[in-house]
Amino acid sequence: MRCRVCGAALSEGTLFCGNCGSSVTASRVRPPEVADSRPSDTSIVQPLAKPAVAGRFPGSVDVDDDGLPPTEAIEVVSIESAPRAASVRLFRLSFSTGESVDVLGSGLIGRRPITQPGEHVDQLVAISDPARSVSKTHLEFGLEGDDLWICDRYSGNGTVARPLGGVARQCEAGRRYRVGRGTRVDIGDQWFDVS
Repeated sequence: MRCRVCGAALSEGTLFCGNCGSSVTASRVRPPEVADSRPSDTSIVQPLAKPAVAGRFPGSVDVDDDGLPPTEAIEVVSIESAPRAASVRLFRLSFSTGESVDVLGSGLIGRRPITQPGEHVDQLVAISDPARSVSKTHLEFGLEGDDLWICDRYSGNGTVARPLGGVARQCEAGRRYRVGRGTRVDIGDQWFDVS
């Protein structure tokens, strides 16, 4: 068995790589729940609770600059999702770094995104940002009916939604905002287009 991050040889049953410290096992995620109603407000969906406070992880000694335990570099991870109706058009996020991701449900975007305890998402999207202007877990996204929403996760440099032909909006941390196709979303020095 080899480490997925650095390629070092690992013994059977190893949980962490002795060379780079990355986790050998991937976390399990739960399938998305189907929303049964749509909110009436067209711009703000609902508030999100503030994330855990830095240093409050029992038994944790090391924390990164955002106060969360170090994690491994992660590529896009998704689970099997329920079959979608043929009429539903998928959203695609095309990043300034060259990657593109099809939205399969809920997810997190950042340099090395991780979920909070008890939180379940369908996708973790890691983007390259050597300047570290993007937080480790910068943004949350998800589907509400036929709409895509985003939510800034109390990032260091914020999130700005720039609708095609519309006015740019600074996203308040912890609030969900619907974004349409053609919107450009700035996350730190990076960005992605919604199509």
